[in-house]
Amino acid sequence: MILSGPEIQKRLGTDIVIEPFDAKYVNPNSYNLRLDKSLKVYTEMPLDMKKDNPARDLTIPPEGIVLEPGKLYLGRTLEYTETRNLVPMLEGRSSVGRLGLFVHVTAGFGDVGFKGFWTLEMHCIHPIRVYADVPICQIFYHSVEGEIREYSKGKYQANAGIQTSRMWMDFTK
Repeated sequence: MILSGPEIQKRLGTDIVIEPFDAKYVNPNSYNLRLDKSLKVYTEMPLDMKKDNPARDLTIPPEGIVLEPGKLYLGRTLEYTETRNLVPMLEGRSSVGRLGLFVHVTAGFGDVGFKGFWTLEMHCIHPIRVYADVPICQIFYHSVEGEIREYSKGKYQANAGIQTSRMWMDFTK
């Protein structure tokens, strides 16, 4: 079952934390999250799953920045979220998708107990100018059946910013 927009608002401060929260971003069954001004791009190709691949920081200026096809841009949500007793999911907004911008490659599934900012894996099919603070994606929440074991520690838990892939850590275990 997916929570309705009013149910998302009702659970704020208990099962759901969204900071900052603005009621104008509540949808019938989701909440719009905005794009922060920070981006990252990898600087050395090919990328290597066993390495901590270097990336450089970009800042979206007030006039926006043009994203180029064939390049992965890592961004993050402006909002910090926490989720208890629910599964958070992230999807692009249809208005963004209709411009040819994808906001996540495969990582739209969150874990019960996730705390932090959402890293966005953005790519486009043609050049597109993007702006900070624009509603870029939407978060929605599924109820959980059965015993809940919350995600409490991991490679991406309690992050403070954009996180490049930490898959290399899987090879050090």
